[in-house]
Amino acid sequence: MMKKRVIWLISGINRRMMKLLIALALIAYIASVWGTYTSMRTIQENGELQIERKIEEVIAPLREKIRDLEVSFTQKYPPVKFLSEKDRKRILLTGGAGFVGSHLADKLMMDGHEVTVVDNFFTGRKRNVEHWIGHENFELINHDVVEPLYIEVDQIYHLASPASPPNYMYNPIKTLKTNTIGTLNMLGLAKRVGARLLLASTSEVYGDPEVHPQSEEYWGHVNPIGPRACYDEGKRVAETMCYAYMKQEGVEVRVARIFNTFGSRMHMNDGRVVSNFILQALQGEPLTVYGSGSQTRAFQYVSDLVNGLVSLMNSNVSSPVNLGNPEEHTILEFARLIKDLVGSRSQIQFLPEAQDDPQRRKPDITKAKMMLGWEPVVPLEEGINKTIHYFSKELEYQANNQYIPKPKQARIKKGRPRHN
Repeated sequence: MMKKRVIWLISGINRRMMKLLIALALIAYIASVWGTYTSMRTIQENGELQIERKIEEVIAPLREKIRDLEVSFTQKYPPVKFLSEKDRKRILLTGGAGFVGSHLADKLMMDGHEVTVVDNFFTGRKRNVEHWIGHENFELINHDVVEPLYIEVDQIYHLASPASPPNYMYNPIKTLKTNTIGTLNMLGLAKRVGARLLLASTSEVYGDPEVHPQSEEYWGHVNPIGPRACYDEGKRVAETMCYAYMKQEGVEVRVARIFNTFGSRMHMNDGRVVSNFILQALQGEPLTVYGSGSQTRAFQYVSDLVNGLVSLMNSNVSSPVNLGNPEEHTILEFARLIKDLVGSRSQIQFLPEAQDDPQRRKPDITKAKMMLGWEPVVPLEEGINKTIHYFSKELEYQANNQYIPKPKQARIKKGRPRHN
């Protein structure tokens, strides 16, 4: 009997031990499975994070492009006045993507007019007017005025022509065609649609003047076969055409004789005095002066010129009008002024004098003052500082593209350079 009790007791203990062992084994298995699960979960999460990072790297540029597209579709234009139908004019602007033309386009657009810019982009740049592209009042046409243009307009500002010596000497026949055939085409258009035409002529019609200062009554002193003749004589015959159309066909014409002008959107390497000096000073290169530097020029800021052009177009003055700054400076004075304003240590280098380079140039603007109420208002140093700032930004942009512009040299006579 006692033996049976002992056996029963031992078997009961064994059953409890077995249950305990089974429970412990089950707990150990569950712990092992949970550990494996959490480990796999961590690996999965890390893998998902890496995948998300890869996806983000691919999507980020696309997101930027989408943002840029959204900005372009919601482009904000400069403020534009609202004009009624009777006050709003349809204006054609040839050469409107160039230096002066683009600033004129800005003013006409902000004044509330409908502006059509025509340019063949020989010296003009689309970026000069790109801030207006898409505006309901603005249209840009890639067209050469040597070919006829059929369009309905109320006013024509005819600025199409290369204006800096290196550019107009590059293809003298093309320069002549633009100023003769192109002007004929614009006068023909003005005749057909009854538009008023303003010709952007130049102080170059006075050549190397023997009268100082130059008034509109002076006929000029021009070499008709020199290297500058394609531009000088091209503009002179363009003026002749304007007054022939006025007398014979009754076309309303306005003629602006524009003197040296500078400002933002100038080509830095177009070979003009201002662009050459500023570019050379900013890059620490010698400022090149052709001849002794005693030649004089009168420089006006582009905003003053634009105001003068608009005033002349809307006036009753049909005879030529000088638009320039009567403040006269020698080229050497101007070089030193730019050097000081830039804070450059550049030297001034004297090169042989350019052929047919005018020795004195100063406008008599009495007519513009009396009949247009116009005269320049931007001080010379203020205009130069604005232009220096613009050129500095341009150099930064172009440095990023590994392109550094170099000033174009004038055609010079043989000789040895000297330094000062």
